[in-house]
Amino acid sequence: MLRRPTLVAAALLAAGALLLSGCTGDPAPEATATAITPDPNASVDIRLVLEPGNLDIRETAGAALDQILIDNVYQGLVSRTPEQDIEPSLASDYEVSPDGLTYTFTLREGVLFHNGEELTPEDVVWSLEQVRDTETFRDSARLVNVESITADGQTITLSLSAPDSTLLWNLTGRAGLILKKGDKTDRKTAANGTGPFRLESWKQGDSITFARNEDYWGEKAKVAEVVFSYLPDNQAALAGALAGDFDALTGFDANLTDQIEAGGDFTVELGASTDKGTLAFNSKKAPLDDVRVRQAIRQAIDKEAIVTALGAGTTQYGPIPELDPGYEDLSSVAPYDPEAARALLAEAGAENLSLTLTLYSGYGTTVSQILVSNLNDVGITLKVDAVEFPTWINDVYINQDYDLSFVLHTEARDFENWANPAYYFTYDNPEVQRLYAESIASTDETAAADLLKQAARIVSEDHAADWLYNGASVVAVSSGIAGLPSVNVNERLDVAEVVKSAE
Repeated sequence: MLRRPTLVAAALLAAGALLLSGCTGDPAPEATATAITPDPNASVDIRLVLEPGNLDIRETAGAALDQILIDNVYQGLVSRTPEQDIEPSLASDYEVSPDGLTYTFTLREGVLFHNGEELTPEDVVWSLEQVRDTETFRDSARLVNVESITADGQTITLSLSAPDSTLLWNLTGRAGLILKKGDKTDRKTAANGTGPFRLESWKQGDSITFARNEDYWGEKAKVAEVVFSYLPDNQAALAGALAGDFDALTGFDANLTDQIEAGGDFTVELGASTDKGTLAFNSKKAPLDDVRVRQAIRQAIDKEAIVTALGAGTTQYGPIPELDPGYEDLSSVAPYDPEAARALLAEAGAENLSLTLTLYSGYGTTVSQILVSNLNDVGITLKVDAVEFPTWINDVYINQDYDLSFVLHTEARDFENWANPAYYFTYDNPEVQRLYAESIASTDETAAADLLKQAARIVSEDHAADWLYNGASVVAVSSGIAGLPSVNVNERLDVAEVVKSAE
């Protein structure tokens, strides 16, 4: 049997936690819990960018829910560290059979939900079955190979119909979250989990507040309260931080580093991430159904200029970022070459094109302005339609009514979207779907990653989209705060270890 003991993640050791080259100057050392005198009764205010439309993590799309609810409020049998390591959570241990068909978890005893009810094996079985059997639940398809879920005492067994190399990873996300069977909580506005924080309040349009769960089964949170304040504008966030309104700013503009660090009260930390600045092409619509037009758009875009303008991050030329399995440098597939772009457009009979870029207004104008300029240089007029997030969800994500769309996809290991013709990317390639299915079925991690690499190259060579940059996690942290993660914080922000100085 392959045994996976509890992993203890050392902060900022793995390559995934190294600071990115986009940082200006030498980064200041991160504050540690031992460098300050913690105040266990403290309230910490953290600025976030994108507020969720509702709190129903089972049925509502968007990384804004994963970012704050998973780990802090909701938990699964297993979890993941910012460095992408899998570790036990509600399960104290687990085993995987050599054939990859049987997963056995030992459920912890004495775990309570926030409403005071005890976590039972029946809750686990019910939760996983509900996700697997309800297609409208987010990530339901991630449990498609799970044939049966049974409990014998505290032992939970998942039996698979076929090996699934992604199952453990999937169980660290929405697919694996454990809820209370029969719970009547309105998940759109409230929450009842097992995590170190409970949902205290939600002031829509302003903030979400967590309070420490005093009955938590593990080590209790280091602060009494965390307030997530939603403020999309970076200048307003900067002003708020300098006025003492915030203890930390996530999604910060690295170009404002000098301004926020000038007084010595804040330090900007750049961490690796799986954020993918993705320019989606609606290949179901002319002229984007012509691969030459898609390639021309890609070769017209100066990605180095985008990274420079953002002040952080690295270039990316394919669907898989460096932190994820299957990464390969695909910069040679569609290098920046405006002359080649103009020739491709002429060959396709697509000169003087006019296209619309639909994007969420909270992303600002830096990327869209560069795209407008770059595409204008090759004869493409780009109209920018900046919309509110619910509008983007309805028009682009659901109805696929768009030409081009820019989205910062923060999710790790989300290549399955390129193997799903129904996803808003509109990409449909049977060979990619076959390679992805073979990767899923592999019981060898190296072989599974190699199959993903093959599939990712095809996606890039089909010019299914463009990948403008691999973003950095840009976090501004006050000198009185320690323990705040700096890796992949736009995807997950576990705040249980955050401490605030009593001074």
